[in-house]
Amino acid sequence: MKFTPRMWTALLVAALFLLAGMAFSLSTYRQIRATALAQQQTLQLLKSADDFLSALKDAETGQRGYVITGNEAFLQPYLAVKDSIQARLEQLQQLAQVDGNLDSLPDLASLVHARMDELAQVIDLRRAHNNAEVLARVSDGRGKQLMDTIRARVKAFTEQEEGTLARHEADYQATLRKLLSLVVGASVLALGAALSFAYLLYRQGLQRQDGLLYQETRRLLDQQALLNQQLQEANQTLQRSEEQLAVTLNSIGDGVITTDAMAQITSLNPLAEQLTGWTLEQARGRKIEDVLRIVHKTSRALVVNPVLDALQYGKVQELANHTLLLDRDGNEYDIADSCAPILARDGRVIGAVLVFRNVTKEYAVQQGARDSAVLIQTILNTVADGVLTLHGEGLLVETVNPAIETMFGYAASEMVDRDIRLLIPTFSPLADPDGAATAPAEVIVVREAQGHRRDGSEFTLEITLNEMWLGGERHYTAVLRDMTMRKLAEEALFKEGALQAAIFNSANFS
Repeated sequence: MKFTPRMWTALLVAALFLLAGMAFSLSTYRQIRATALAQQQTLQLLKSADDFLSALKDAETGQRGYVITGNEAFLQPYLAVKDSIQARLEQLQQLAQVDGNLDSLPDLASLVHARMDELAQVIDLRRAHNNAEVLARVSDGRGKQLMDTIRARVKAFTEQEEGTLARHEADYQATLRKLLSLVVGASVLALGAALSFAYLLYRQGLQRQDGLLYQETRRLLDQQALLNQQLQEANQTLQRSEEQLAVTLNSIGDGVITTDAMAQITSLNPLAEQLTGWTLEQARGRKIEDVLRIVHKTSRALVVNPVLDALQYGKVQELANHTLLLDRDGNEYDIADSCAPILARDGRVIGAVLVFRNVTKEYAVQQGARDSAVLIQTILNTVADGVLTLHGEGLLVETVNPAIETMFGYAASEMVDRDIRLLIPTFSPLADPDGAATAPAEVIVVREAQGHRRDGSEFTLEITLNEMWLGGERHYTAVLRDMTMRKLAEEALFKEGALQAAIFNSANFS
């Protein structure tokens, strides 16, 4: 190919456009990189502020847990934060200084130190068992006021940083639009240069067309010979693929059956032969419903074979639950399967493939679990004592049995998700029978609690409370027993004994 002056001109123009575009793209990339770094720094600053405030909340929570329970284990979050709060504060201030926003955290250090000192003083008072002073310190609200001020400072700081982040994002998007405009413009210019160059090549090609006709014909003949050779190799590859597919189907862990478009079986793998009782030689060419006989497990009614639906609708079909496969010898298997149509390149349905597996053991395990759940629920529904469960957070009622409904006069829907103190105003998992505060035990019995019925009447009941942990959360199981009849019997016995003693004393005095 001989280059003309016009071709050289088109190439030179295209090269100049390319160099200019590369230079502008490099400048734009630097702007994008600077904006991205600023965004990353702002995000890191926001995360540091959030971590700092969360750590301070953890310290406050640990102190509150210790003050309430007296259990040193609750101080673990406070101790962990106590040693690291200064480092966290310094890190936050350093990041704010780098971001040029240090003035947005006025007197934060003094507030934090004051809050930590206040927490430490309350803990020391609790350790000294000076509960009155602890209650006074907690009630004066100074700790809450300090924490509210710290939250306000951090919130104002994060809102300002979020505004900075929004500006960075706007700059980033503007730079991206600039880059997109550059790419589009450069592409249009390059396309114009390419079209000009192509037109020049086309004109030159027309001039050489006659001379190249023989060479082109010869090239096409060579290509035809090459295509023939490739076709033979493709046939050999297809044959090997079919052999590999047969090996794969024979080794798969599920039963596999394929059919043609008329629902006639074309292949079965060994597991399908085992489950149906048919060999491939016996089944090939038969209708799918003759070999794969499926019925509903309960009604024993025939189930429509999913292969027929897959062939009719051209979509994947799933077998319904509770389906039994009856093999050739009359054995039964619970099965689960799916069926997909086999499509030609033009979208025509030319067959179907059915994959199924024996789930008899799985169904037996599931049924056992369901039976066990029904048994437990039946026991709870028939037991004479009231049984309910509570969520440890807020002491909200989760479940109740019928005896609870009878005992209090409320429907279950009126008690679930309500505070247990609606029914038992003095209820507390941290109280012993005499009302003294204690740490929660594994089982707590409150013998003299007063229950409130819906009609406003009160009655004496006994509570047996058991603590349990589910999914990392505290729950309680409570067994409630109405003590009204027992109390009446005890009072009657007491009165009878008093009367007999009075008669006896009167007789002796006479």
